[in-house]
Amino acid sequence: MSSASFARRTSSAEQAMRPPIKRLEDIDERSREIFRQVVEAYLETGEPVGSRLISKALPMQLSPASVRNVMTDLEERGLLFAPHTSAGRMPTQSGLRLFVDGLLEVGNISQAERNQIKKQMGPGQGESERLVEDVLSEASELLSGLSQCAGLVLADKKMAQIRHIEFVPLDPTKALVVLVGEDGEVENRVIDLPQGLPPSSLTKASNFLNAHIKGRSIMEQRTHLQSELETAGAELDVLTARVVEQGIAVWSGGNADAKSLIVRGRSHLIRDLNADEDLTRIQQLFDDMESKKDLIEILQSAEDGSGVRIFIGSENKRFSLSGSSIIVSPFKDEQKKVIGVLGVIGPTRLNYARIIPVVDYTARLMGRLLT
Repeated sequence: MSSASFARRTSSAEQAMRPPIKRLEDIDERSREIFRQVVEAYLETGEPVGSRLISKALPMQLSPASVRNVMTDLEERGLLFAPHTSAGRMPTQSGLRLFVDGLLEVGNISQAERNQIKKQMGPGQGESERLVEDVLSEASELLSGLSQCAGLVLADKKMAQIRHIEFVPLDPTKALVVLVGEDGEVENRVIDLPQGLPPSSLTKASNFLNAHIKGRSIMEQRTHLQSELETAGAELDVLTARVVEQGIAVWSGGNADAKSLIVRGRSHLIRDLNADEDLTRIQQLFDDMESKKDLIEILQSAEDGSGVRIFIGSENKRFSLSGSSIIVSPFKDEQKKVIGVLGVIGPTRLNYARIIPVVDYTARLMGRLLT
């Protein structure tokens, strides 16, 4: 069953029905168990689930006809729908949300997966550290491989490394700070100069910073440079040291809302497409990923949370996610401040129980690696 057809039939199924079920307490224990079995079977196979299969899997004795009656009731209440007249049932998006919030049993990440994540994201043999961009990209690639979906990482641009910094005098009281990132991006900032600063001090400040910033993000530079300034001694006079501090402070504080989005594993999203509308939906999704703006807004909304967040299908109003789900978690620095979000995007038929702990563990490891 295609995700697009899933979304289309979901909307029609949820329009003409009895008052929808919004809490698990609104259905009895037998109906709840049948609902759980239907959703778990659908998530495993991606196919409509028949009453005979559920009857065999139930811990209690119920005939296929009795199961079918319960499934019909759940369909009328908005939790299931039938893609075809003679087919089994599948969960609606409302049903998936109720299942994820109340019935999903999240597994534990295995020790083998922990070791794999640590090995892939940590420094390799002979490496003392890794560039921030490498860690971010590796995390996205890793999540894509483990989930067989597309991996996402959203991070502040101030986490990127600086390749070069230069101070350009504008007048005796101001200078332009030109910073070039490892990704080639250029940022300019204007700073005030200490009174009586000789022109040679700008060159000294540039040389000092360029000698110490390589391979370090802005986040790492504050602590490192403060230590270097304290031990620089005669290398820098007082006024030049003030220029160095102003330059790095302006860069780390400027444009703090700018975000960098890394997406890996898009090819996983085009597997098992079996209808033209599926292809159209995926093409639109790729276009939205390319433009980044709407996807960044969705990921930014996860920065307010303290753990894993799940967006299912049409709950995402900003762009074409009617047949997709996103599982994301923020990662934090040593001050417990959110500095980015990572996760996966894939069809609504995700292995939520397995992917949720993987995303959670990777986010916590990411925070430790970067800080």
